Amino acid sequence: GGPCGEIALHAAELFHQGYAPLLIPSGCHSILDPVYRGARSPEKYRGREFPTEADFFSAILMEKGVPAENILPERQATFTYENAIYTRKLTDALGLTIRTALLSCQAYHARRALLYYQALFPETRILVTPTVTQGIRREDWFGRPKTIDLVLQEVEHCGSQFHEILKKYPEPAIPVRLEPVFSRNIREREGNLWQKAHKFEFPPSFFSKKVLK
Repeated sequence: GGPCGEIALHAAELFHQGYAPLLIPSGCHSILDPVYRGARSPEKYRGREFPTEADFFSAILMEKGVPAENILPERQATFTYENAIYTRKLTDALGLTIRTALLSCQAYHARRALLYYQALFPETRILVTPTVTQGIRREDWFGRPKTIDLVLQEVEHCGSQFHEILKKYPEPAIPVRLEPVFSRNIREREGNLWQKAHKFEFPPSFFSKKVLK
């Protein structure tokens, strides 16, 4: 969810490259607002009206050539953990078994997003495919007061929010053993299983350029 359409642009690229046959844009509006306030970026989408975050992302996906039948919008979530909860409810309602998923999210928000989706999809291998938004890069996030605040707030939320969520949502929160999602030899460890399931291999550039950076 959110106002940054770059993550939908990235998801469209992944779709066209054959990595994801179904896309689930998730989000209604921020829990801090009564309605969706609209897009922040890219510039061409500012001022356009969208009822929800999911509709904003869906519009981008379809403009980039993703067929509507390959898009499954989730329009209820108002914060990240709800994104995971309602996405799980949607896939369960459709009878979908998700063995491997690509999580397209803002780079600085990736750790917390992964934490929540791992809790709701403990049986799924989740590969994070982050996108730089708001100019927040791991190489220089510490160079500006605003980006310092946003990144370190995310670090705090990984502990404080998840602590409260476990108490407030005891049933959806499935305790799982968290582990690093990526390693440099992930293709060797996962390649055979992926190839059997999907009949193709990831090109090395996918991990070296898109995922690990």
